Parts: sequence; C-alpha cells; structure tokens
Amino acid sequence: MADLTHTPPPTPRRWLKPLRGAWGAVLALLALVALLDMPQFVPTVRFAAQALLNTAPFILFAVMAVAYLKASGAETILAKAFEGNTARMIVMAALLGGLSPFCSCEVIPFIAALLAVGAPLAAVMAFWLASPLMDPAMFAITSGTLGFEFAMAKTLAAVGLGMFGGFGTWALARSPIFAEPLRERPAVGGCCGVKKPFSGAPVWKFWTEDSRRETFRETALDNGLFLLKWLTLAYVIEALMLTYVPASLIAGLLGGTGLGPILMGALVGAPAYLNGYAAVPLVDALLAQGMSQGAAMSFVIAGGVSCIPAAIAVWALVKPRVFAAYLGFAIVGAMLAGVVWQAVA
Repeated sequence: MADLTHTPPPTPRRWLKPLRGAWGAVLALLALVALLDMPQFVPTVRFAAQALLNTAPFILFAVMAVAYLKASGAETILAKAFEGNTARMIVMAALLGGLSPFCSCEVIPFIAALLAVGAPLAAVMAFWLASPLMDPAMFAITSGTLGFEFAMAKTLAAVGLGMFGGFGTWALARSPIFAEPLRERPAVGGCCGVKKPFSGAPVWKFWTEDSRRETFRETALDNGLFLLKWLTLAYVIEALMLTYVPASLIAGLLGGTGLGPILMGALVGAPAYLNGYAAVPLVDALLAQGMSQGAAMSFVIAGGVSCIPAAIAVWALVKPRVFAAYLGFAIVGAMLAGVVWQAVA
C-alpha cells in the first residue's frame, strides 16, 4: 500500500518569513540602490561589511556577556532594587535599570508581580526609564562606534533619567496623575516571551547545569542574530545617509548650539527610533553630517525610552495618564541630558 504520509511543501508565507523585518528592509534598500544607482551598490555593501567587521569584537563581547548573565540567573538581583525605603529603592532601581542586560518587556511579569504586592510606582518608574537605555551590549557597541566618553555619558544619563522620573513620581504620588495607576487586568506576556517572574538565586558557575548551558547557547545565538540583523540594516542606512542626505540639511536642523537642536533631537528621536543598537550607527552618520553633540544625546535618550518594546512594557501595566507621565519624563530628561552633554563634550 502506498505511503500517503508526506511533508507538505513550504507555503509562500514560510518562504517569505526570512524576508520580513530587518533583513527584508536590508534587501529592499540594496535592491533600490541597485535599481536606481548601480555604481553606488558595491560601495554601500562594502561600507556596511567593513562597519560590521570593525564592530565584531564589541558584538562578540556583548553577546557573551549577556548570555553569561542570563545563564547564571543574574536577573534575580533586580528584586533587591525594590527593598528598603522609597528613596533607596529609586536609586537602586535606576542603577540596576541602567546597567542590567534585560529589556523592559522582558521584566514585565516581574514588575507586574512587584506592583501587585505594593512596590512603589516611583521605584518602578525609575527602572522603566533607565532600563531601555543601556546594557552591556549597548555600552560595547556605543563605545566602539561613538566613543567611550559618549557611552559613559549615556550610561550616566540613563541612571540620571531613572532617578529624575522616580523622584518626580514620588513627589507627585498623591496627584490625580498617579492615583490608582494600574490597569484592571494588566497584560504580563511581553514581547520577549517571558511567562513568569524571576526567582531563585544566581548560579555564577552556570556550566555545571545542563539547562543553564542550554540557556547560554540559546541566548548567545538569539542575541547574536538580533544584533547582526539590526546592525546590518543600520550600517546600510548609514551608508545611504552619508551618500544621499545633504550634510547642510542635518547641520541646519540639528547642528549648532542652543536649545533648538537639542529639543529637535528629542522630538525626532522619539518617533524615529528603530532600536538602541540600530540607532548607534545612525547617530554616527548624523554626527558626521553636522548634528550637534547635545542633539545626539537627546536623540538617543528620548528614542530609547519611547521605542516600541520599552513603551509596550509600560503601556501593558499602567493607565494612559501614567504612560503619558512616562513619556513626559523621557522628553524632559532627554533635553536635560542633551544640555549637559553639549556643555561638557
């Protein structure tokens, strides 16, 4: 009797899946260059490839660092930020948010559990504002592309923004803005697929357990592919910006001194952000074309806090008025960071 079992052929959707998102955008941009300006195709590809090669040591370090922290369970340290008096919690939450390798959406269940048992919203706000802005991978890539000083300044700005929002929320805790801040049934799934709050103690020698070795492997692979696709897209866009966008236009909008370019950087950064990693080469291109240092800092701060994954993490748990306060803290804090960096850079 004939064997009627067989594997169905791949559907068009399955074939097209690899072409979606960042990789699809890369192919689309290169196809447009080949179609409209073929002599520029090879230089664009060469620029992106060389930029990736130059960034490779930083990417490798970032991938290994994040994989180690995930495999060891270091995220459980986050819970310590929400112990003690409110002022201490705000400071600790801002520090851990600005230095930890975990994105905002990844800790939605953790934050939801803390809020449910009465953790102060001020400390949570501090963590939310700081966490999308800096982590080991972000620091390595920013340092390699924009310089160690810019990376350090952004780290300090992330922690400062967290404390600014945390203490601001604490000061206004009795106002109508923050009264009953939580949604009736907050969504706790998140975009990273985490299903339960972090628990247990870190195991720094993670290689002694099979499950943690597997976590290390999966995390390294996932983060490596994530960084590769977004940085490839960013470097292609950087090459195109340097070729086709007049430097005079960037210098006119975002160059010079004063509050104007810094405000414009914050307002442009908020809706224009791809993600923190892809933004680094874009800012590098903008700086090369005349963007001021202050505008660059306000761009990366406002854009990092308002990018879709970070915004979803807040929107999923709190009412719209609290979400609006989150964005307000981000814009004002980004402008302050830009002013300070413009003065010292």
